Amino acid sequence: MFHPITIPFDCVMLFNRVYLREGITAEDVEMELGEMCNVVKNTYHDKGGFIAGQVFEFTGFASAEGSLKNVREEQKHVAILTYWKSFEQHEKSHADQMFKEKFSALLEHVEEADELGYRLLWQGEPEHL
Repeated sequence: MFHPITIPFDCVMLFNRVYLREGITAEDVEMELGEMCNVVKNTYHDKGGFIAGQVFEFTGFASAEGSLKNVREEQKHVAILTYWKSFEQHEKSHADQMFKEKFSALLEHVEEADELGYRLLWQGEPEHL
């Protein structure tokens, strides 16, 4: 569950921001997130195109050094990053009834959500000399 992941260069990443309703915390949706993520990793790997995923809770800090505009307070949200062999495989998995059931349980606690797709342009680690 908390093992390192390896991301191949020729993948796509879907970045999903799930904005929680007023008074809802990440702990409140932990079960829904866990069930949804387990369905994805256990159902859509192999021929389904799923490579790996991560879930982050926004902690409230924003980099003044890395931001070009004024840093403002962001609404409480959870970021779900998933890595896929293709965008089409991602879309097919998310159209599946099993995924929709788990995602809809999460959406009961959500004010807004968006999911954007990205193509990997660069990745690297420090070189070990």
